[in-house]
Amino acid sequence: MGNALAIDAVSVVQGGQRRVENFSTLLPAGHVHALLGPNGAGKSSLLRALVGHPDYAIEEGTVVCDGESLLPLPAELRSMRGLFLAFQSPVELPGVSIAQMLRAAKQLRLPKGETLDVLAFQDELFAALDRLAMERCWANRGVHEGCSGGEKKRCELLQILMLKPRYLLLDEMDSGLDREALQLVAHVLGELRMEGTGILLVTHQRPLLDLLAPNKILMLRGGRLVLSGGVEVLDAWEAGEWCRQRP
Repeated sequence: MGNALAIDAVSVVQGGQRRVENFSTLLPAGHVHALLGPNGAGKSSLLRALVGHPDYAIEEGTVVCDGESLLPLPAELRSMRGLFLAFQSPVELPGVSIAQMLRAAKQLRLPKGETLDVLAFQDELFAALDRLAMERCWANRGVHEGCSGGEKKRCELLQILMLKPRYLLLDEMDSGLDREALQLVAHVLGELRMEGTGILLVTHQRPLLDLLAPNKILMLRGGRLVLSGGVEVLDAWEAGEWCRQRP
């Protein structure tokens, strides 16, 4: 299927242990899939393996992005093909400003021989900062340096708006956010969804799911998919019914 991230029968190994087994989902452009489950279920392992983290190997299965197989590609090329992973706890990059990082990333995405239009880049960056209600001086701050949890989430949203990935893999982006910040995240993700971005969202909390209304909800336990469906999966999750599902 074109215009979709197709994950088929994927098994992930990390540190000599199988973290995910036989996981499949088809994420069309413009859809939101939520990935739920307890700590250690394999959610973060799956996301890291999809983007090519060297410590997480896809031992079996296929991953196809808009008709192109991603598995032969290194992490940087998977990113350029449209995948973006937002970490639960983004690392700081002291000495590298947000503007410098984004300018370099945008340049890498241009055809060979083309040069980034600096003035157009600056206008786009300021527009994205305004969209996130961030002061323009943020452009000169170190990436995630000295940021609170909520500020790091805004910085990642800024990267998303600037790089325009086709598919977002979000590892607990709602973790530690107050109500105002959560509503901002939901608003921006909702706009991106309307623009055709596919979103695979890991969370332990219901409020963001209520705001986004995912097209599909997937429940992992012990590295296996145990439930898949709509709002009834959320209800089973909160009632603990999913614990009684066989892996």
